[in-house]
Amino acid sequence: VQLVESGGDSAQTGGSLRLSCVVPPDSVNDICLAWFRQVPGKEREGISVLAIDGTIRYAGSVKGRFTISRNDGQNTVWLRLNNPKTEDTAMYYCAVDGPCKIERGSWRLFGYWGQGTQVTVS
Repeated sequence: VQLVESGGDSAQTGGSLRLSCVVPPDSVNDICLAWFRQVPGKEREGISVLAIDGTIRYAGSVKGRFTISRNDGQNTVWLRLNNPKTEDTAMYYCAVDGPCKIERGSWRLFGYWGQGTQVTVS
């Protein structure tokens, strides 16, 4: 299963950025589609998860600023970063085949990952 992220870029604080993750057709109906991020030297952090029933969860650090959504026709999961902050600088990853959780350590439960897309906020 190959996931492909894109959209990472340099952004200004207060700006906006949209990340995308193309998911194989067999996986787009996965129960849980999630975004994580990681900074070198730190554990991978759960950002948001979208369940098949439409339930959405966000990490407290991004709630109200980031939005997860999906476009089934394009087999794509989006993550919009509104009003990014410098602390949002990280490599962002999408993941499937895991639980609808983003708590600490939950990244270990996901089976498939993309290669990551870098977001740098200044």
